[in-house]
Amino acid sequence: MSATRVAGIDCGTNSIRLLVADCDPATGEFVELDRRMTIVRLGQGVDKTGRLAPEALERTFAACREYAGVIKELGAERIRFVATSASRDAENRDDFVRGVLDILGVEPEVITGDQEAEFSFTGATKELTGRTDMERPFLVVDIGGGSTEFVVGADHVRAARSVDVGCVRMTERHLVVDGAVTDPPTEEQIAAIRSDIEAALDLAAETVPLTEARTLVGLAGSVTTVAAIALGLTEYDSAAIHHSRIPYATVREISERMLTATHAERAAIPVMHPGRVDVIGAGALVLLAIMERIGAEEVVVSEHDILDGIAIKTAEDVEADKQRT
Repeated sequence: MSATRVAGIDCGTNSIRLLVADCDPATGEFVELDRRMTIVRLGQGVDKTGRLAPEALERTFAACREYAGVIKELGAERIRFVATSASRDAENRDDFVRGVLDILGVEPEVITGDQEAEFSFTGATKELTGRTDMERPFLVVDIGGGSTEFVVGADHVRAARSVDVGCVRMTERHLVVDGAVTDPPTEEQIAAIRSDIEAALDLAAETVPLTEARTLVGLAGSVTTVAAIALGLTEYDSAAIHHSRIPYATVREISERMLTATHAERAAIPVMHPGRVDVIGAGALVLLAIMERIGAEEVVVSEHDILDGIAIKTAEDVEADKQRT
C-alpha cells in the first residue's frame, strides 16, 4: 500500500471526531492510527438563537487542543478540518473559524450539505466496491445532530440532498420545555417530530430518488447506537457494528422503546454514550421514518462515514499535489 498519513476532523452539531490514518488514495484502503470522538454540542441553541454559544465554542476548542496534540505526535502530512451543519447556520461562525485556525493551523472548511453528502458517500461505499451481496444503487443516509444527508449512487454519487432534521435539532425544537427535555416525550411531541421528518423526506425526494435505492446504508451515532442496542452489546464494539444488518422490525421496536423510556432508563443502556441519552429517541425516529418511506427491510450500518471520506479525499489531494510538482 502506497500510503499518505493524513488527519481528518469532522465537526458536526453534536460531536467532533478525529481520524489519523495512513491512507492509499488509489484504493481507499487505510491503516487507522487514531480515531476518537468528543461530544461538544457545538449546535447548542443554534436553531433558536442563530448563534454559537460561548460555552459550546469553548468545549469545541478544548477538543481541538487535544486533537492537535495527537496529530503532532503521529506526524500527519496534512490536516483537513470539515465543519458541518451548526457552523453553517451560525451568525458568529467567524469566531469559530478563528479559534480553530489558532489551535490547529488550518481553517475549517464550512462545507455545504451537498459536499457533506459527497464525503459521506465516499467514506461509506469505497470499500463496498466489488461486493456482490449488496444490491445497487445505495441510499446512504447520514443522520447527524442538525441535519441528515441523503445520497443515492452506485459507484459514484448520482444525487444528494441535505435537510435540516437531526437528533439534536428535533430534540431542541420539540422536546425541550422550560429548559429541560421532556421525560419521556408526549404523543403530541413525538407526532410533531414525525411531521417535521416527513416534510424533510418530501424535500429530499424532490432531488434524490429515494425509492429507487436497493440497499440502505446508515451512518453516524444515532444509527450505530441503534445497531449496538439491537445486537445486545454490553460495550461498544465497532467491529461488530460495522456492516451489521438491522431489520426494520428491530429498528421500530428500539425507536418506540427510546421514545417511551425515561432519561434514567436510556442512560442505563450499556452502549449509550452520555451525550446521546436525550437525543437518541429523535435520532432513531428519523431512521425509522426513512426506512418506512423507502420500504427498506433492513439497514446496513457503516462505521465508515464522512470522517473516512475526508481522510480519503485528503490523501487524494496530497497525491495530486505531489504529481503536479
